[in-house]
Amino acid sequence: MAVQNGKDLLIKIDLNGSGNFETVAGLRATRVSFNAESVDVTSLESAGGWRELLAGAGVKSASISGSGIFRDAASDERARQIFFDGETPDFQVVIPDFGTIEGAFQVTAIEYGGTHDGEATYEVALASAGQLTFTVL
Repeated sequence: MAVQNGKDLLIKIDLNGSGNFETVAGLRATRVSFNAESVDVTSLESAGGWRELLAGAGVKSASISGSGIFRDAASDERARQIFFDGETPDFQVVIPDFGTIEGAFQVTAIEYGGTHDGEATYEVALASAGQLTFTVL
């Protein structure tokens, strides 16, 4: 795979539940993490005392985080609304030359900051709230 431009990794939010996705405004850095818990089924009969894991078991999850500059755009307003209302709408994550991940996420954190001689910044964290789909680009 060729080197990819970081600005092409996008977080998009469904603005009104209609499948109308818009890129979260002002993001400068984005991170996506996938996790799968393991289920240990090791017993005294395990070959050589090696750990055994149960295939296909355990909880899968994804988390997304991003940081950027505050723009007070429609996507910023929607993220705040989702947080305060406790909603779990659909988001999309576009990963260049890989695909698009889509599904329900909960906004678990929003942080705002700034200095007297700089721009207002924000950080957002999301946690998967159901099954995700993957579409190859």
